[in-house]
Amino acid sequence: MHSWKDLAQDHRGRLILMILFSLLSGISIIAQAYLLVYIVNEAFLQGTAFADLLPYLALLLAALLGRTLFNYGNGKTGVRLAAIVKQGLRSQLLRKYSKTNMQAAMYGRSGEKVSVMMDTVDEIDDYYSSYIPQVIQSIIIPIMLLITIFAEHFTTGIIIIITAPFIPIFMVIIGFNTKDKSEEQLDKMAAFSGKFLDTLQGLTTLKLYGRSKEQKAEIEESSLNFRDATMVVLKTAFANSFALEFISMLSMGLIALEVAFRLIIFQNISFFTGFLMLLLAPEFYNKLKELGNAFHTGRGSSGAFNKLQKELDTPDMPVEWGSNVFEVRKPPAIELKDVCFRYEENGFTLNHISVEISPYEQIAIIGKTGSGKSTLLHVIAGLVANTEGEILVNGKPLSEYEEKAWFNEISYISQHPYLFSGTIADNIAIGGRGERARVEIEAAGEKAGISELVASLEKGYDTPVGEAGRGLSGGEKQRVALARAFLKRPSIILFDEPTVGLDLRTERILQQSIEELAKHATIITVAHRLHTIKHADKIVLLDSGKIVAKGKHEELLRTNPDYRSMVSAEQGGERK
Repeated sequence: MHSWKDLAQDHRGRLILMILFSLLSGISIIAQAYLLVYIVNEAFLQGTAFADLLPYLALLLAALLGRTLFNYGNGKTGVRLAAIVKQGLRSQLLRKYSKTNMQAAMYGRSGEKVSVMMDTVDEIDDYYSSYIPQVIQSIIIPIMLLITIFAEHFTTGIIIIITAPFIPIFMVIIGFNTKDKSEEQLDKMAAFSGKFLDTLQGLTTLKLYGRSKEQKAEIEESSLNFRDATMVVLKTAFANSFALEFISMLSMGLIALEVAFRLIIFQNISFFTGFLMLLLAPEFYNKLKELGNAFHTGRGSSGAFNKLQKELDTPDMPVEWGSNVFEVRKPPAIELKDVCFRYEENGFTLNHISVEISPYEQIAIIGKTGSGKSTLLHVIAGLVANTEGEILVNGKPLSEYEEKAWFNEISYISQHPYLFSGTIADNIAIGGRGERARVEIEAAGEKAGISELVASLEKGYDTPVGEAGRGLSGGEKQRVALARAFLKRPSIILFDEPTVGLDLRTERILQQSIEELAKHATIITVAHRLHTIKHADKIVLLDSGKIVAKGKHEELLRTNPDYRSMVSAEQGGERK
């Protein structure tokens, strides 16, 4: 990427045009001052008739009009230059983002990219539309004014030479701080934009994963950081304006005092010269003041340009991840002791549920429709709070754990997992902790049995799906949800009848994935299929919110008639 100076040099024609407008504007300012002084001197001191001054009034009007037009032309040229540069920068960013592979794209939020393309590029505008035109004017016009002042009154020129350098000194001191603070503000704004947009897009999914409070706190913190950074930039701008105004007013006051002494007390200069100095000196300092304000803006734009340069120069490939794609953590021991839960005063109730779940166990929760299977799963997951009893995790009450720490350990896969609008890769990545490399996403997809489906799609993992997973079948949604679990690597996985309504082939694929997950996690499943139930380490039979039996398949066949009836009915259905 070219530097900001190179980008300006690429448009030399417009720079030359701004120089020409500045020269003409300087001539107009000097002509305006001379004509105004001449008219006042002739009309009020020399007694010249008004009719004789009409040609000079016409020339004064022409000078004022010319000054306005030349200033407009200078600014218009700068605005056009800024538009061309911004268009070029956005084209470069768009080409970069469109060519970035998905692995690298996973390392940035779409909101941050939008902020860079819109807000950060817009910050460049002031540099080309305001700062460069003002620099050209503030180099050319003050020199022209200073030459005129020295030619008319040497002492005023000396005062200007002594006081004028203080303005660029303050510009430099404040400007360097402005650049750093502006970069920080842009970083905070991009972070806030990215966080807000991503949270808004995945709000429902975040709620299902129990992360809404965490995201709310992060958005609040991000917005406050952006506010603080903005206030620092504004404070610097106010300090800059105050310093420039103070120096300019003090300098013009000195000149006015010197002219007054010479004109009234010493009487060694004419009214024409004194009045001319009082008109030209403010013009000189106003141009330097405008340069100071533009310099502050330019330093801020320089910070934005540095951010853009870093963005464009960042290589497409992210840092390499270690070869150990799936880490292993030992699941906790879970114990439910006399747990009760009631939806409302006269609603469904779970009554005195007591069960121990050891690490790596596969638990099957079974029962008739309405017996409380899903409710029990919600209680174990911590999605709803038990009203009585306690849930112990590694011997400690679940309530003593932070919500974030607990939800980091579990994955909950319902009958209808939620998929948000985005690509298949995006939907898998939502299950991971932080950003994940493409190799991890694909590995998770392969373990979940979705790689065959992805291979048949033209865009593979980059295939877009609609809100709520429109475009995918129920089995395909379940496999994406399983891929999230593989990516997250939880120590506890909760399944709420994941195979309901699926064909046998898809169900078999899901069962293989569940067996793979069970190697590194505790599996708790609300189940109804016999082949799922009979392989469980522990079966929990519910009826009307109570545990009526628990144990292994063979044990329950011998001891519980309700379980035998359920198995017989299932086997009869399978034979049919």
